[in-house]
Amino acid sequence: MFSFRCLLLMTLMTSVWFYGSMAICRQQYKDSGHPQPGQVDLDCLRPPATAGDAQTAYRLGRCYMLGTGVSQDYAEAAMWYQKAASSGSSDAQFVLGFLYEHGKGVKQDYKQAAFYYQAAGEQGHATAQNNLASLYEHGQGVLQSLPQAVHWYQLAADQGEAVAQCNLATLYLKGQGVPQDASQAARWFRIAAQGGYAPAQANLGWMYYTGTGIAADYTEAGKWIRLAATQGYAPAQADLAYLYEQGKGVPLDYVNAYVWYRAASSAGDKRAEAQLRELTHRMTPRQIGIATNRAGEMQQRAWRPELNGLSAEAAKNPSVRQD
Repeated sequence: MFSFRCLLLMTLMTSVWFYGSMAICRQQYKDSGHPQPGQVDLDCLRPPATAGDAQTAYRLGRCYMLGTGVSQDYAEAAMWYQKAASSGSSDAQFVLGFLYEHGKGVKQDYKQAAFYYQAAGEQGHATAQNNLASLYEHGQGVLQSLPQAVHWYQLAADQGEAVAQCNLATLYLKGQGVPQDASQAARWFRIAAQGGYAPAQANLGWMYYTGTGIAADYTEAGKWIRLAATQGYAPAQADLAYLYEQGKGVPLDYVNAYVWYRAASSAGDKRAEAQLRELTHRMTPRQIGIATNRAGEMQQRAWRPELNGLSAEAAKNPSVRQD
């Protein structure tokens, strides 16, 4: 993701900035509707799971995948998920697709990943639909097909899957698989942003800043960028800092600019690190002292790894493909 300053000079590179900002994002593994592993007796699960009960096989696989109650063992998890998937569990089919995609407990195999994502997606599993769409977008395990990517993203987006909504917006912005339509991109970003998804909030803020697909509005840009930044999304923190540095959409405030650049830099945003060095040359010693104290307080707040590009191993069980 480029800085807002660069964006004004590089309008033709919007898709490059956009893709870069979103490709690193991950969402936490979703597993609603099933008891937590600590709430079940594993010894009681094995007999019905072995006999072919899909729900208990899924729950047992989940225990091995998360390493709760047993030592973490992806191979054992895959075995139980396979039993559940064979009995038609869409949740198990989805997770099995994830394991094949990332080579956890099984040999990495994009074709198998696509097979299980599609099996789950055809049963209406929104996250599987999103992940299958991503495979179609990039031609992994399936023949590359942007129209198919749009189809599956649309199905997931219509179910409220925020990552799919962002991915669909990306394709509208780029004109890939659909006619280029910035207003549709803004619409889908807004839907995901209103649901609280930080990358969508950041990208909606960018669209307001540049007037892409919607009327330019620095105040609205600042509003959405701030919402994303306060969730710990590093690219948005760098953008919010820039807004403070320039006084666009927010009051001109070098102290706040320093604080947000520092937060983004601590999360690994290289452009924030460079901007921070430049900004300090224009600040008074008193301003730097105040800003340093505030930045220290902010650093104590939790940083969300799933929004800032940590690997699947570092962020706990990420499973949603973000493109």
